[in-house]
Amino acid sequence: MDTWVESVNVRVLFPFSAIVGQDEMKRALLIAAVDPGIGGVLAFGDRGTGKSTTVRALAALLPPMDVVEGCRFVCDPAAKDEWCDECRARPGIATRAGMPVPVVDLPLGATEDRVVGALDLERALARGEKAFEPGLLARANRGFLYIDEVNLLEDHLVDLLLDVAASGENVVEREGLSVRHPARFVLVGSGNPEEGELRPQLLDRFGLSVEVRTPGDIPTRVEVVKRREAFERDRAGFAAAWQAAEAEMRARILGARARLPGVIVPDAMLEVAAKLCIRLGTDGLRAELTLIRAARALAAFEGTDAVQTATLRAVAPAALRHRLRRDPLDEAGSGARVERALTEVFA
Repeated sequence: MDTWVESVNVRVLFPFSAIVGQDEMKRALLIAAVDPGIGGVLAFGDRGTGKSTTVRALAALLPPMDVVEGCRFVCDPAAKDEWCDECRARPGIATRAGMPVPVVDLPLGATEDRVVGALDLERALARGEKAFEPGLLARANRGFLYIDEVNLLEDHLVDLLLDVAASGENVVEREGLSVRHPARFVLVGSGNPEEGELRPQLLDRFGLSVEVRTPGDIPTRVEVVKRREAFERDRAGFAAAWQAAEAEMRARILGARARLPGVIVPDAMLEVAAKLCIRLGTDGLRAELTLIRAARALAAFEGTDAVQTATLRAVAPAALRHRLRRDPLDEAGSGARVERALTEVFA
């Protein structure tokens, strides 16, 4: 783990504050950073629009984490109820500060063993020991698990992710091993809807869904190219130029996390959320719960102490567009249907 952490520390990533456009995706990721329990972010749209760059930039922006010294599963020293089996068995622990928030890629062709972890064959063959080799879920704990082309993910991995996302822990029982460790991460998926649809079970697990499009205006496209060129020429210098903006954004996220428990949701806003979900015909109550939770996180980020109409309206498309039933009599896209419902309800 030490080698991996050191390699992250020396990498210079494109600053989050310097990303041009993609406002909806950036807002959704910021909401997930304020409240990681929101359920993750799904970004569908064009290739080459900076989706993975934005995710990694946000992770680099977040403050470093405290971890249990020597823990292979990135356990939080302050969350004893969520410790792995190894940390629970230790007579005493030490805290290690300064670990960057991880961003772990889950390849489409990954095996189940690589994702959840498996028997360490090298130790088993060399020393006859049964030892557990952590998988991608262990590395992603308390960070981001990023899946590109998530709509092409194999069904057995989808089922696995559903189980872990619901419980917040990874349980491995095989080959004489029995391991349980925390696996709480912000799931971020991206893809092109033209290449295949996402299974409804996984689609519903994403808290927010955003549409990412190639900028259509010349000034924005020119500014994107200029900043990227400047970054490639002098990465350290470019990052230094945006250091103040990054520090300000980090402070806003930390302030929002502290403010979040005190944000009030008036009954009037709860009624509006219910009316909106009824109008759109969403199944169950997950849509309303996510809508309210996202609105609270955005209100905390914006520095307000209560959810307001503008806050609810801002997050509604991302919270609801992927939860709509198909209507064969309505050819409008899901985003257009949400906007239409917003107009009707708020009128």
